Amino acid sequence: MQTTGPSLTGVHLVLAVTGSIAAYKAVGLLRLLRREGATVNVVMTAGACRFVTPLTFEVLSGSHVATDLFEAHQEMLHLSLPEQAKAILIAPATANCLAKAALGLADDLLSTMLLTTQCPVIFAPAMDGDMWQHPTVVEHVATLRTRGAVIVEPEEGPLASGRSGQGRLADEARILSVLQATLHPRRDWSGRRLLISAGPTQEAIDPVRFISNRSSGKMGYALAEAAQARGAEVLLVSGPTALTPPAGVELCPVTTAEEMRKAVISRFSWSDTVIMAAAVADFRPTQPAAQKLKKRRSPVTSLELSPTDDILRELGERRTTQVLVGFAAETEDLLAHAREKLQAKDVDLLVANDVTAAGSGFGSDTNRVFILDRDGRAEELPLLPKREVADRILDRVLTLPTGRRSTKPAAGTGTHRKE
Repeated sequence: MQTTGPSLTGVHLVLAVTGSIAAYKAVGLLRLLRREGATVNVVMTAGACRFVTPLTFEVLSGSHVATDLFEAHQEMLHLSLPEQAKAILIAPATANCLAKAALGLADDLLSTMLLTTQCPVIFAPAMDGDMWQHPTVVEHVATLRTRGAVIVEPEEGPLASGRSGQGRLADEARILSVLQATLHPRRDWSGRRLLISAGPTQEAIDPVRFISNRSSGKMGYALAEAAQARGAEVLLVSGPTALTPPAGVELCPVTTAEEMRKAVISRFSWSDTVIMAAAVADFRPTQPAAQKLKKRRSPVTSLELSPTDDILRELGERRTTQVLVGFAAETEDLLAHAREKLQAKDVDLLVANDVTAAGSGFGSDTNRVFILDRDGRAEELPLLPKREVADRILDRVLTLPTGRRSTKPAAGTGTHRKE
């Protein structure tokens, strides 16, 4: 396999292997790292040793494999190994490993070492799909991310259980690419101000009930995380989600479409790029009830709705020199609807996905999108983790010229409605 990223020659790494059936894949990963020029010390948990023998890794790494916190060595391995390393790569990382790292438990060499390290830590999880989606694992992954850990999300496909789902250890090339990016971070968004909207909005029916949609906010949050890592100053205007804001990102929480509109418009002039990834409600109840509607006392047989203001269209009319990116979540005729929206909203790029497609629906950790531009091009991306989709979108934005003004009449103070 040929690689095109920065060289690892002379780079000292720790490769930690935990007790997953995917432990055998770490052998190939070790060979790849060595072929790239890295010096690699291998740490194995007791569970990993039951799948692959330490001798295999010792022969391929050319170094002693550390397996025991209490080995009779003069040096204290939980201190010396991370002190020498430029990064610690844990592949595969089990659910147990993620939990101990998130909770700060230290009952073996690897978990103790993670409490002493100052270098970047990269987790490449591998487990059954139901385990990866379990709320506890999701919470632990979110905790690790907020502390600066890098997560190479597992891929979808056949699993050891015989089922199919998201849980397979990421491909070697992908893990290597993330490692290279971590060691040699891109700062190509330095000096740029990026405003991102994310998540759903909630439109009140009464003080208890509301109209909303299935958006999880994951795509918008992935964009914020990626842009911040690449040097941008990021403002994230987010509807209600269960997500933790990325470290270093300014969060502006909102609930309704009108609140989101006001927040975005008020900071529009501050930004040089706007990415509207939020799923803003198209309609709101015309007259929300002041008190909870009682089913027995006054049953509701109909609900009068009014369209909400079209934020993206208004931004397209108000823009001066900003680059404007919109999103389109569709269920049919994806490209036709996306091209229509791109022209109607006067945006520079339109990111479109079919939310009924496997792996691309609301709440998923992956997405398959088309990126459309004003010249009629439509770039199709394969199914990728949303963090990687985010980087691809940011790459595409950097190719656009700045300073293009709106082709539509300037926005006034009136109401802007959706078509």
